[in-house]
Amino acid sequence: QVQLVESGGGLVQAGGSLRLSCAFSGSIFSIKTLGWYRRAPGKQRELVADITSGGLTNYANSVKGRFNISRDNAKNTVYLQMDTLKPEDTAVYYCNANSFSTYAYWGQGTQVTVSS
Repeated sequence: QVQLVESGGGLVQAGGSLRLSCAFSGSIFSIKTLGWYRRAPGKQRELVADITSGGLTNYANSVKGRFNISRDNAKNTVYLQMDTLKPEDTAVYYCNANSFSTYAYWGQGTQVTVSS
């Protein structure tokens, strides 16, 4: 079992920045990738970015150049730095951990609202 606890969401004006944090615990040796997904109102959940245990990153085209995912293994935390935010980034953001056995764990979600 892996537990994920997100923090850092909130309300920000367009062009602003936020940093999301996700503390992970439990069977951390089983984690293959850590990532962030989001679900906007009326839309399906989509991948925002993920990072492997080796540090390889992957981003959705819509956030490339604006968002940065990183992990601090000493603190068991994964971050999503979001810059130049746009109203279309408004969504509930979920932390995700995928295990080597392909099981997916999810955090409770944190709301990000970008006003125009």
